[in-house]
This record gives sequence, C-alpha cells and structure tokens, in this order.
Amino acid sequence: MKHKYTNFTQQEMMAVAAAREIKDGEIVIIGTGLPLLAAFLAQKTTAPNIITLYESGAYDCKPVRTPSSVVDSVLAPGSAQTASLLEGLGYVHAGDIDVGFLGGAQIDKHGNLNTQVIGDYRAPKVRFPGSGGSNDIGVGCKRTIVMMAHLKQRFPEKVDFITTPGFFNGGKERETYGFVGGGPSVVISNMGLLRFDAETREMYLASYHPGVSIEQIKENTGWDLKVAKDVHETEPPDPEVIRILRDECDPDGLYLKKE
Repeated sequence: MKHKYTNFTQQEMMAVAAAREIKDGEIVIIGTGLPLLAAFLAQKTTAPNIITLYESGAYDCKPVRTPSSVVDSVLAPGSAQTASLLEGLGYVHAGDIDVGFLGGAQIDKHGNLNTQVIGDYRAPKVRFPGSGGSNDIGVGCKRTIVMMAHLKQRFPEKVDFITTPGFFNGGKERETYGFVGGGPSVVISNMGLLRFDAETREMYLASYHPGVSIEQIKENTGWDLKVAKDVHETEPPDPEVIRILRDECDPDGLYLKKE
C-alpha cells in the first residue's frame, strides 16, 4: 500500500533533499530535528557508511529509536564514544568533520548566519540564545548544510549580526581568515535549494521544490535573488523514501508533523 506515501510535506522534502547532500563514508555532525532525520535517512538509503557525531560528543551512534535530543541516553548503547560537547567539537576544530548542519534566525546572500539578535546588538528587538556550537561547525567543517524556513525577514540582504560566518562580503574574504572549513555548500529551505557562486560567493536559486514557483521564492527573499540558468524543479522523493522517513526514521512523529 504505497499510495499513502505518494504525497509529502515541505518538512519531508527538506529532509530528503538534505539526505541527498550527504556522501557515503562521510563524517557528519548533527543536532536534532530535520538534520537528524536527514542523516538517518541517508544511512538507510544512499549513504550507509556515514559516521554520525552529535554535538553532545556521542560518536558513531547506532540508536535503536529516534533520539529526542543530542543528550538522549539512547545515543549511548553501541556508540564508539560518549564524550562531552568540548570533545565532540574537538573533532571539528581538528578539521576531521566532512559535513555540519546549521540553521538560524537569519541568513544573508553570502551565507552568514545570525542566531544572536534582531536589530541593534545593544538594544535588540529580539535576543536569541546565541552560537552554541554553530560557530565552531561553520568555521571548522569541510562544508556545511543550512536548513531553515524561507521567509523574507529570515533571508535579508545582510544579517543584523554575524554569529556564524559564511563568506562574509563575498569573493575570497573567508579565505583571508585561514578557517579550516570551506563554508556553506547549500541552503535547503522549505521552498528550494540555494547554492553559492564559486567566484562571488553569492547565493543563487538552484532548484525550486514541487508546488513552489520561482516568483514565490524571490518574493520571500530580501534581495534580488539570482536564478541559475539551469534552474529546475527539485526531484520529488520516491514513495519508498517517504515510507522509510516516516516509518523508520521518525515513527513516533518527534520531528515530522503527523497529518
């Protein structure tokens, strides 16, 4: 009875798109939520040999159920290491992590992320918790995958505060700081996939998700978003992939909204 897996939500499209970005054999640092489901899905489909590192320090975990957080005790049995946040981020600082997942309150056209404040830093309209380990991940991973909702206020031309650097003002500015990591490779929103020009490091639209138009994406972006010449619809997920995502990766609906 595959018919019930034919339809999919925006959340599920994001998780599937993120799983496709992970290559077999890579070491991936993840938190909870959609990045966790993306890593689970990749392990069960196209990248069975990835190694997952949680921000809490749990390494090469094989949980028997979906963790509710990065400190869920289900991560301990069968893992190669259960350590601390500091030790976990040590792998990042050493340049050993291939892929890191990030999100934020704002992202700008050069991939800089803000999880600090909205408005002036000293008198903000809203103050958020801050970096956590996101600055470490953004600076130290070989590449990062950003996942966030696509709203105009969340995609400004310039963020109010740089918590996690992307490519700063573009071009080769990031390289001047000598960071170990290469910066963001893709932004996966609920509307499409956005990548970065190799020279200018400016974000552009690579594909739009099924049911979404290019015009909608541009209207929800705070600058004149460039569109790739070969822009296309994001490949819809196969029903079997949706079944795995729902029934095996998140059977209790911890992160995916149940219809």
